[in-house]
Amino acid sequence: MADPRLFSSGSGTRDDRTDASGRRLYNPYQDLNIPYKQLYDLPTSPEFLFQEESLAQRRSWGENLTYYTGIGYLSGAVAGAAVGLRDAARNAEPGDTTKIRANRVLNSCGSNGRRMGNTLGVIGLLYAGIESGMVAVRDRDDWINSVTAGLGTGALFRAANGPRSAAVAGAIGGVLAGAAMAGKQAAKRYVPAL
Repeated sequence: MADPRLFSSGSGTRDDRTDASGRRLYNPYQDLNIPYKQLYDLPTSPEFLFQEESLAQRRSWGENLTYYTGIGYLSGAVAGAAVGLRDAARNAEPGDTTKIRANRVLNSCGSNGRRMGNTLGVIGLLYAGIESGMVAVRDRDDWINSVTAGLGTGALFRAANGPRSAAVAGAIGGVLAGAAMAGKQAAKRYVPAL
C-alpha cells in the first residue's frame, strides 16, 4: 500500500490528524467539497426559534400537556399491570395448566393496565390543560396555579357523578396538588442536589 503522505487529497484542504507513527489517518470526506464539520459539530446548548423562548424557565403548554399525559398513562399502566398480576395470582385454580395461567395473567394485566393507564392519562391531560391555562391567564407560575389545576381536575373528572362528587373530588385534587407542591419545595430546600 502506498504511503498516503506522498499523495495530495485533491481537495485543497489539508487534514493534519495523524496516528502514533506519523501517518495521516484516513478521512472518508477528504475528496468531498462539503462542509461536513459544520454539519456534524452540533452545539451543546439548547436552541430556540425565538430569543424570548430562551428566557422562559418552564415547559411550554404543549410540552407540559405531553409530559403529564404520558407520565399519567405510563404510571397507570404499570400500576394496573401490577394489580392485574395480583388478581391473576389470587384467582388461579389448582388444576390450571401453565398455558391457562399465563393467559389469565396476560388478560388481567392488560385489562387493568389499560383501564388505569387511560384514567391517569386523562387526569394528567386535564391537570396540564388547566395549569397551562392558569399560567397563560395569570402570567405567573406559582403554587396557586397548581392547586387550582388540582381543584379543577378533580371536579371535572368526577362531574358526571353529580355536584357533590365533583366537589369532593375537587377538594381532594386541590389538597393533593398542594401537598405535591409543598413536597417539591421541601425537597428543593432540604435534599442536596444529586
